[in-house]
Amino acid sequence: MLLSSRRVRAALLATAAACVLAAVPPPAPAGIGDPLFPRLGNPGYDVLSYDIGFTYQGDNSKPLEAVTTIDARATARLDRINLDFARGTVHSVEVNGKQAEFASADEDLVITPRHPVYGGQRLRITVRHTSEPGDAEDGGWVRTTDGLVMANQADAAHRVFPCNDHPSDKAMFTFRVDAPKEYTVVANGLETGRTRAGGRAVSKYRTEHPMATELAQVSIGRSAVVRRRGPHGLPVRDVVPAADRQQLERWLKKTPAEIAWMEKQVGPYPFETYGVLIADADTGFELETQTLSLFERSLFLRTGFPEWYVDSVMVHELAHHWFGDSVSPRAWSDLWLNEGHATWYEALYAQEHGKLPMETRMREAYRQSDGWRAAGGPPAAPEPPAPGQKIGIFRPVVYDGSALVLFALRQEIGTARFRELERRWVSDHRDGTATTANFVGLASKVAGRDLGGFFQGWLYGAKTPPMPRHKDWRSVAPPRA
Repeated sequence: MLLSSRRVRAALLATAAACVLAAVPPPAPAGIGDPLFPRLGNPGYDVLSYDIGFTYQGDNSKPLEAVTTIDARATARLDRINLDFARGTVHSVEVNGKQAEFASADEDLVITPRHPVYGGQRLRITVRHTSEPGDAEDGGWVRTTDGLVMANQADAAHRVFPCNDHPSDKAMFTFRVDAPKEYTVVANGLETGRTRAGGRAVSKYRTEHPMATELAQVSIGRSAVVRRRGPHGLPVRDVVPAADRQQLERWLKKTPAEIAWMEKQVGPYPFETYGVLIADADTGFELETQTLSLFERSLFLRTGFPEWYVDSVMVHELAHHWFGDSVSPRAWSDLWLNEGHATWYEALYAQEHGKLPMETRMREAYRQSDGWRAAGGPPAAPEPPAPGQKIGIFRPVVYDGSALVLFALRQEIGTARFRELERRWVSDHRDGTATTANFVGLASKVAGRDLGGFFQGWLYGAKTPPMPRHKDWRSVAPPRA
């Protein structure tokens, strides 16, 4: 059969187009290969800042309309840009001011810009979307009796807004929240403006230091904001249910002294403000959201908790602002650096103010340590969470089991060198991310000798090594499976 030249050209063009379409793979989730959350985060770009606007209508069961603008720098050629985003409807996406195609793939929003983005190029991504409250156990927006708060650890920020949801990519944040004027809005950082129009108000907050997405916080509720001064004139603002303002004052007034105590241990507070956010919600946890730690109302108003215990829990979340917030983990397997240190200062505070000896607590932790390691892995090599149980990485081995590593280290190198190490750690890595290897290297430098062998057993061993200066301590054998 013979075809005319026009038909031949048309057939060739159709064939070429079909080959190109076949060569383009379908949208797929990316991920940076984190050992515990391999699909979390996205390669090819570095986020510089987020500007996130929410519109709240006064009903915490309904989605919020939202606009998320991300300024980033490409680190490689990108024909597609992946963002983490799992809960909400995307209305439109722009890349550098031009409409872009988009599709969902698992928990990723996959964007196809009109033109490829090249390494070193700045890009602005604007996503118009909804932001949907869910159940407390899912993370993201958490409903309170009078509004909403955020609980994004470890991987739930992308259930609130599109982002590069991994602590290795910290960025500056701006929040703009439009809500009925009778609601109080507070977010990370400092308030930079509030405007009213009709029955609504727009509150704007901005961070002065980079922040991991898992530490983002926005509180919307019928709240009272209590202001005072901390050490060196630090602005302290607490956000509490308005009806509980007076009843909670006995706890709120402790914060400046707790900040001063932590500064005595490790150096200056690393951020522009601090405060506690007390939410009337049952979360089952407290959370170190940056500059505004989240606590359950019941922790303070439920009878039966000793005062020293509540105080030490407050110090635990405060300590995270040095260990976890200012110095963030490069990978989630470095979580022991966050929780081990926060537990360490919690226990040290309880020893000084609650007469609960650190050594007593650490001896009990040693007794249980082999069982913890068998159940969830050693401190710096935790086992991945079970499907559907992503907060399952927060096991005893990363709390008291990791504080036990620090106790052993202090026994090994002495109190003076240990205190120097702690101060240098938060100073050297302030506003950045760091790894377990970084900590081992700095500890060896401060000690004046190689501590690699010491840490190998304590951080990665299936069995707990002998405790320096306490060879009589024993760990009970874990129960057989």
